[in-house]
Amino acid sequence: MEWVLRFHGVGNASAVELGSAMATLEREGAPWLTIDCGGEGLTAFQARYGDMPRAVFITHLHLDHVAGMERLFVASYFDPARRGQVRLYVPAPLVPLLHQRIASYPNVLAEGGANFWDAFQLVPVGEAFWHDGQRLEVFPVRHHWPDTAFGLRLRGSVVWTGDTRPIPEMLARHADAGELIAHDCGLHGNPSHSGIDDLEREYPPALLARCVLYHYASAEDGEALRARGYRVATPGEGAALSPPRQVELP
Repeated sequence: MEWVLRFHGVGNASAVELGSAMATLEREGAPWLTIDCGGEGLTAFQARYGDMPRAVFITHLHLDHVAGMERLFVASYFDPARRGQVRLYVPAPLVPLLHQRIASYPNVLAEGGANFWDAFQLVPVGEAFWHDGQRLEVFPVRHHWPDTAFGLRLRGSVVWTGDTRPIPEMLARHADAGELIAHDCGLHGNPSHSGIDDLEREYPPALLARCVLYHYASAEDGEALRARGYRVATPGEGAALSPPRQVELP
């Protein structure tokens, strides 16, 4: 079975030309699970698949990662086949923040009669959740403020760090099965994001060799990262993945 990580956008919040950092796990060429819902990323998703996501994992709530949620609400609420069926997997600490940031706007439809959550099947998640027969792991990352940003792992296949500083202790635990690691990395770091010097300082070469870098500031920065020998994602690129490993539970 073919698995692919499709990058809809690879830029930081200011790099509109690179698209908002967002991706979809594809299985046999079809969208299986989408990661985040940024504005430009959602447009790229629609252009590629001719549809809206039916299952989304939210990493954190900065607007370049959730600005498409209102459009997703409209597309889901007004389609009887989708209303209440679109799964939103949201780390439990983010649920009240997501409600406050996106869902609590008074009278979500001018006509009344609707709640934001009517459009979705909200699934609060802890350290792991199941989607379509596969178990995925969730882990906290270092971005902006504690317990407000989370990464995702499909064991044996892929790790998506989301926006983060280096997290060697988390990757030692959640990327120990040969996964491709999609990692936040710009040419220069800051208190909320990794720079390439940070990754080179914190990670061993063998782990860096498994990384594909995204969330950078410009096409020129992407080229500079490639010139240092790293794999750098581009908008629309599909990264081939190993099939997930069967999880053995006690």
